[in-house]
Amino acid sequence: MEILISKVPENPNPKVKLEQYTIPPEVASRMLYIACYVYRDIVGKRVLDLGCGTGRLAIGAAYLGAAEVVGIDIDREVVKIAKDAANDLEVGESIYWVTGDLYALRGRYDTVIQNPPFGVQRRRADRIFLKRALELGFKVYSLHKSEVHDREVVKSFRGSRDKMVPAKPSRFLETYIRGLGGEIEGVYAMLMRIPRVFHFHRKFRHEFIVNLYVIRRKDASKSLLDSHPTEEIG
Repeated sequence: MEILISKVPENPNPKVKLEQYTIPPEVASRMLYIACYVYRDIVGKRVLDLGCGTGRLAIGAAYLGAAEVVGIDIDREVVKIAKDAANDLEVGESIYWVTGDLYALRGRYDTVIQNPPFGVQRRRADRIFLKRALELGFKVYSLHKSEVHDREVVKSFRGSRDKMVPAKPSRFLETYIRGLGGEIEGVYAMLMRIPRVFHFHRKFRHEFIVNLYVIRRKDASKSLLDSHPTEEIG
C-alpha cells in the first residue's frame, strides 16, 4: 500500500492559506490499514476523502476495495492531479472527483477519511473539517497534530519498531467531538515527516507526532457499519 500511495504525486503548488501538506505515504498507508483491517470500514463501503489534495487516501481506499469513493477539494489543480493519478493506477472508475468547498456535497457516507489543516495558519480549520465530517459520515478517520512536542518522544518513534501506538485523546477534541454527537473509538499516534514546503519553514524536514482519531457518530446504524476491531495492530 505504501508503495502504491508513493506513486501519487505531491502537491506541486501548495498554498499557505489552505495549509496544504501532502500526506506522507507511510502515514496514509497506516491510516488506511486501521480503517480497513482493524475496523472494517473500507471494503464495500461508501468512502469520502474530505479535502483530498492529490488523492492519496481516496486512491488507497479504492485500491483496498471500497464500493464507491468520492474525493473533494477546493483546489482545482490538485483535483486534476488526483484524477490523473487514479487513472494511471487503474482505480479511476471507482472514484468521483469534486472541486468545491466542504459544503459542496450532500448525502451520507459510511466512512470519511481526512487529513485536515492543522489550524496553524487558519485557526479552527481542523474543527470545521471535523464538524463537516460528522455531518456527512457515520465513521470518521481524522489526523490531528498531537499536543506532545517533546523531542525525546519524537526520537523514540524514530528508533522504534512500533510505527503506531495507542494514545490518549486531546481533552479539548474529546469534548468538541462529543458536542458534535460523536464518540471516539480509538486514537493512534504516529510520526509524521514533511519536507520544507513554505518560505517560513526553517528546517529542511519537520518531524512531529500526529494522532489518528477514529470517531463514530452516536446515531450510526450498526447494520450500516458492522465495524468492530478485528485484530491487533502490528
